[in-house]
Amino acid sequence: MPFQIPQAVHIYDVLAAGLVNLGDNPIEDERHLPATIFAIGAGHVNPSRANDPGLIYDIQPQDYVPYLCGLSYTDQQVSAILQKKVTCTISIPEAELNYLSFSNKLGSETQKYTRAVTNVGEANSTYTVEISPPEGVEITVSPSSLYFSKVKERITYQVTFKRSASGTVSNANFVQGYLKWSSDKHYVQVPLQLFWISESTISHLNKF
Repeated sequence: MPFQIPQAVHIYDVLAAGLVNLGDNPIEDERHLPATIFAIGAGHVNPSRANDPGLIYDIQPQDYVPYLCGLSYTDQQVSAILQKKVTCTISIPEAELNYLSFSNKLGSETQKYTRAVTNVGEANSTYTVEISPPEGVEITVSPSSLYFSKVKERITYQVTFKRSASGTVSNANFVQGYLKWSSDKHYVQVPLQLFWISESTISHLNKF
């Protein structure tokens, strides 16, 4: 397994997880209903696939500094978390961290975020995206295909979230879906979890 550090191993396990059981049916919860993302996360771990994931979302310890600063922690609080002196000069939105999933609050405004993937599979590999959008959400990915000419090459892509014209789901305050990058040999899945924010909530937050 390449890049054998704890964060990378965790990334391999999540990206290689599956959403179906051994009978090729959706994983169920304790009520024997299709399990939500809260119950199964990225899915059931597949150790054999995790050993050769193809792509990973590489992230380094220093990448968490602007992320923590963007969560409105003070310099002192971030320094305590990281066990070193930190001054928050740069911050990023929570969803901009190069993590292997999305958990966003979605109102009426379009949201766009960047992700970077690193090729840990074969050189000269092409991955194409497949989108399973959450209900009521329009999602676009650009570019829709990624070509890696060599191993350890890193490529960025952008994901745009927009509430669709209907944009509402009855009796639900969150919706879920997935992105799937596939090559001839590998595929990785990215869980999507979106929480609806009403216009009244947005108006209230804008007062602060």
